[in-house]
Amino acid sequence: MESMNSLEDDLKELRDTYNSGVTKTESWRRSQLKALLNLLVEKEDDILKALQQDLGKHRAEAYRDEVGTIIKSVNFALKFLKQWMKSTKAKLPLAVFPTTAELVPEPLGLVLVISSWNFPFGLSLEPLIGALAAGNVVVLKPSELAPACSSVLASTIHSYLDTKAVKVIQGDVLVGQKLLQQKWDKILFTGSTRVAQAVMSAAAKHLTPVTLELGGKCPTIVDSITTSRTRENIEWPSG
Repeated sequence: MESMNSLEDDLKELRDTYNSGVTKTESWRRSQLKALLNLLVEKEDDILKALQQDLGKHRAEAYRDEVGTIIKSVNFALKFLKQWMKSTKAKLPLAVFPTTAELVPEPLGLVLVISSWNFPFGLSLEPLIGALAAGNVVVLKPSELAPACSSVLASTIHSYLDTKAVKVIQGDVLVGQKLLQQKWDKILFTGSTRVAQAVMSAAAKHLTPVTLELGGKCPTIVDSITTSRTRENIEWPSG
């Protein structure tokens, strides 16, 4: 777990790591993705126990919805990493012939990931996979509403991934607010529309690009027709 007292030092270390150029290499990106894969396999039991403790998820459901899907995402990233990193030729108008141009994929830099409580591993590690595959350095802020899962993320990521490039900061709303006061090169947020407004407002001060995945209510309308049809399909007990 990273302390908020050393936030400035942590961010400086992350930027120094990014500026060194190490994260731009294919070998570094691949090593981090493989380390994340090892984490999921070796710490599977800890992950499943944390999901049961925080959310009451059955092991089969937890593996299907989080561990298994994340493993597939890591393997997908490893398979296509070289292709994603390749430059591609860009089409130019005839007026500039014989000029040539290329589109070169470049990482953005320092990325903040703020995840939600309902899928505490999936919504933390899926964005992390993309950020690492793209060659960024990352701060992950797990949800404080899933404390057991947050603790597992902090302890395992610290043990497996490059600590000079990936840091986990745990905490409540005040911690999140302090993080949003910093300058980021990209913010990935999963949560409510209300909190997303604060995220967008903070990001706008630095012109930071933001990716939002927002939840909300899924209303169901129950009327007399729905009720009568439901009753027809139910075998009501007699007496």
